[in-house]
Amino acid sequence: MTIPERNRLDEEASPYLLQHADNPVDWQPWDDDALSLAREHDAPIFLSIGYAACHWCHVMEDESFADEEVARALNEGFVPIKVDREERPDVDSLYMTICQLVTGRGGWPLSAWLTPDGRPFYVGTYFPKEPRRGMPGFLELLRGLRDSWETDRAAIEERADQWAAAIEDEVESVPEPGERPGSETLSDAAGAALRAADHEHGGFGQGGPKFPQPARLHLLARAYDRTGRESYLAVLGEALDAMSDRGLYDHVGGGFHRYATDREWIVPHFEKMLYDNAEIPRALIAGHAFTGEEHYARVVEETIEFLDRELSHPDGGFYSTLDAQSLPPGTDEGAHQEEGAFYVWTPDGVRDVLDEDADLFCERYGITEGGNFDGKTVLALSRSIPELAEEHGQSDEDIETRLEAARERIFEAREERPRPARDEKVLASWNGLAISTLAEAGLALDSRHAERAVEALSFCREQLWDESERELSRRFKDGDVRIDGYLDDYAFLARGAFDCYRATGEVSHLSFALDLARVIEDRFWEAEERTIYFTGEGTESLVARPQERHDQSTPSSLGVAADVLLSLSQFAPDEGFEPVVEGVLSTQGSRIRTSPLEHATLVLVADRFENGALELTIAADELPHDWHERIGREYLPDLLLAPRPPTEEGLAEWVDVLGLEETPPIWADRGARDGEPTVYACRSFTCSPPTHDIEEAFTWAAENVRS
Repeated sequence: MTIPERNRLDEEASPYLLQHADNPVDWQPWDDDALSLAREHDAPIFLSIGYAACHWCHVMEDESFADEEVARALNEGFVPIKVDREERPDVDSLYMTICQLVTGRGGWPLSAWLTPDGRPFYVGTYFPKEPRRGMPGFLELLRGLRDSWETDRAAIEERADQWAAAIEDEVESVPEPGERPGSETLSDAAGAALRAADHEHGGFGQGGPKFPQPARLHLLARAYDRTGRESYLAVLGEALDAMSDRGLYDHVGGGFHRYATDREWIVPHFEKMLYDNAEIPRALIAGHAFTGEEHYARVVEETIEFLDRELSHPDGGFYSTLDAQSLPPGTDEGAHQEEGAFYVWTPDGVRDVLDEDADLFCERYGITEGGNFDGKTVLALSRSIPELAEEHGQSDEDIETRLEAARERIFEAREERPRPARDEKVLASWNGLAISTLAEAGLALDSRHAERAVEALSFCREQLWDESERELSRRFKDGDVRIDGYLDDYAFLARGAFDCYRATGEVSHLSFALDLARVIEDRFWEAEERTIYFTGEGTESLVARPQERHDQSTPSSLGVAADVLLSLSQFAPDEGFEPVVEGVLSTQGSRIRTSPLEHATLVLVADRFENGALELTIAADELPHDWHERIGREYLPDLLLAPRPPTEEGLAEWVDVLGLEETPPIWADRGARDGEPTVYACRSFTCSPPTHDIEEAFTWAAENVRS
């Protein structure tokens, strides 16, 4: 059988799909035409899901999808469909779920074989063209599955029914409402994090690969703040040190790679994702607040510099990824790209750039003749500044000055190398994560970061938000705006907008956060099931309607949605946001209690719902500089910062802008006194006297802690 079609990926904007537009495979995007084609010919679908910076996606393309023999088998026996997981996380979530259930593992490329109506009957990840190391060959797999489709259809249909039911049970079904998880769940989750911790090398798990898992770090930070238990802070510090000192971090240009392939965090997968470079710095900001460790703050600053330099759209948004692969230095345009080629060094390569400081640089970053990655070296902090100072007979300051000058010259030389490809999609969800981190850095480190957060938020609002229709699109690429927003788009961007309001005191950001929250309640919240789904009401029907409960490479969108709704309920108490959060916690409670570490963001929401927030209402035209510094330097996970105008006239204008019928209690009767900036600290329906001294407010808060 030959299915009459052609490769249609040249019509797409996704860089990942365009990478496959020249394949001999007749790739289709996931759309009605492709699905209709499968139904028309009663043909199975081969679904391949990946992303532009994915190393093993490139390998499978080189081995199989660019191969004429494989292409014939695909084109004659299947409707081949390509999906960019960053554009269609809903599709990815469903089939990754069954892959993990059936095989016990997941990853990309994700390979799934489906019935024409989308039910899966075979799944896996990467397959070599020919059998290797116990893995079936992709070509023989295609032939075998096509033969089974024709000769054993009943068995395939039975398996497809079973797997579709398993997906629905895992991602769509909602338990009966029960008791909300309380504060004890935070202790349970933090205890599980301690048991999973690698105290020798940092992070979690006793082998490789190692993933950042920032949600777990926020659990530990909150638990330490609650209890003062030093073991929580120790594991947090071990993980932050491992990620910022070793190969996961780019010591020359800033920014974090995707994950480490080994237990020691030395050799990474080299792609750089926007979400990692948003979420890891947020955890570092918390670590800096606890420890005062300036290294954490410096890594945050350098990562923000990386985002500005290498992932910034000229108009303010942030691009998605940098590829892991690039041409090795000194090779021709047609040479084979290699993973990590842009980032690794040899002693000779360093000496070509540096003079007398080459050896010092190599000592600091562990650059050796043997290397740690295919004869070259991934840089990591190998020798401390005091060690090198003693060895070289100089002061710490002199060694630091020499190393920084050397790093700058190495950076300049590296800029001449062939660069990794950049995926220039601007995604609402990932931009929301970056916006939150920048706004938080604006409070904790430097106010200019909040200005950058506002630039990115303005880009997303102008390019992706349709105010008249109250609709958010997921993706902007070269002026092309597509794909209805998912829950992570609305929730992450709403939190980013709210964090911009906290950092700047601008009501327009709070207004945008409320607009997005209202859509979450209207289109994603289902009152009967008492949950918030990942896809909106009335969107494309798939084999199941997923919820995103677990934290993965990005935070749980269900958890972030509940978190931002809980915050905004104090500003719009009549909108019904708090009952939504209570409903989510009651239906998800049993899952959260059973595996709290896998539901870290939801655990943090449950803890805040149980304990309430420290409200800090500030009535002023702008936040005084010393107040800004005081608020930013302390770890305050339950702080609800609520700037407002100093006068009642100004507040009335805000209430009108926000579409509220009356002034919310968090602002009511809390105006400026004596014409000066005034702060009110409140907790559990009890407030401090109004004061012009921020330190007095914090003293009151410390004396009125949670019981």
